[in-house]
Amino acid sequence: MVAALLFNLESLTENPMFLLAGAFQLWMCIDAARRGEWIWAVWILCVPGVSILYFVMVYRAAPSAVQGFELPGSGRRRRIKELEAQIHNLDKAHHYLELGDIYFQQGKLDKAEANYRASLERDPGDIDAHAHFGQCLLRQRHPADARPWLQQVCEVNPKHDYGHSLMAYAETLQALGETDAAIRVWQQVLEDHSYARARVQLAQLRLSGGQRDQARAELQCVVSDDQHAPAFQRKRERVWVRKARGLLRTL
Repeated sequence: MVAALLFNLESLTENPMFLLAGAFQLWMCIDAARRGEWIWAVWILCVPGVSILYFVMVYRAAPSAVQGFELPGSGRRRRIKELEAQIHNLDKAHHYLELGDIYFQQGKLDKAEANYRASLERDPGDIDAHAHFGQCLLRQRHPADARPWLQQVCEVNPKHDYGHSLMAYAETLQALGETDAAIRVWQQVLEDHSYARARVQLAQLRLSGGQRDQARAELQCVVSDDQHAPAFQRKRERVWVRKARGLLRTL
């Protein structure tokens, strides 16, 4: 019986489709574990086919490394090719800026930075290029370099990019250890917007300062708003809502 089982197992492992399915299942299981989705991880291990559900419902819907730091731009290959051709023929600043935005959304920050620099060389006064370049530097963990770019944008137009530039500036101050200034900027963001990204990070600063009640109020707002938000907003802010729920469990 044991010999027959080993024979069947050996036959299955020689089937390329079985190997691909096994590799896919392992990949999804590891991804679930990294995200802390332990129930999913167990089900993926125990039940064949659950890995496909996880891929559709969680993996594809999950935010990328830079999601929540949205910039405009399409990541389609065709558009990249079009922009590269336009840059080659016309060498315009706004083409470099758009290409930089695409690479930013894809998480290719080195390429994004190169294109933002090229855009600024051709149009040093473009406020969008200033803001997006500052955000790119921040995501590359260079907050000191990002600060002057973002600060200038927010002084000229605090509502730039629907408050996303101001949020990036708050995160820059936070990364530089300027907690009081960061709190003021987060509060400024929330005067005009109700972004979960802003409330959660403000709550984290409140907690670090021992202001548990104020932090709890911010986090409860995030969870409450999520219940009534449209589907596209819930998908976009999922990572911050999960953080809010996790922090609430610790309070």
